[in-house]
Amino acid sequence: QVQLVESGGGLVQAGGSLRLSCAASGSIFSINAMGWYRQAPGKQRELVAVITSGGDINYVDSVKGRFTISRDNAKNTVYLQMNSLKPEDTAVYVCNAKKARRLLVDLDYWGQGTQVTVSS
Repeated sequence: QVQLVESGGGLVQAGGSLRLSCAASGSIFSINAMGWYRQAPGKQRELVAVITSGGDINYVDSVKGRFTISRDNAKNTVYLQMNSLKPEDTAVYVCNAKKARRLLVDLDYWGQGTQVTVSS
């Protein structure tokens, strides 16, 4: 069992910055990857950024050069630094953790989500 708690969302003007945090607790061993998804009304949920246990990082094209995902293993926390925010970044941002299991389907854990609103 893994619990994920996000923080750092809020209201910001276009061009501003926010840093989201996701603190993991519980059975955090064997987590293979953690990432950030976002979902806005009328849009499908999309993967924004992911970082694997080996340190590999990927971003959706629309945030490359503006967002940075990182982790602090000592604090069991993953971050999403969001710079040069645009109104189209407005969404609920949700932290995800994945465990790949032998002979079983993968397990996904989700935080409660944090609202990011970017005004124009």
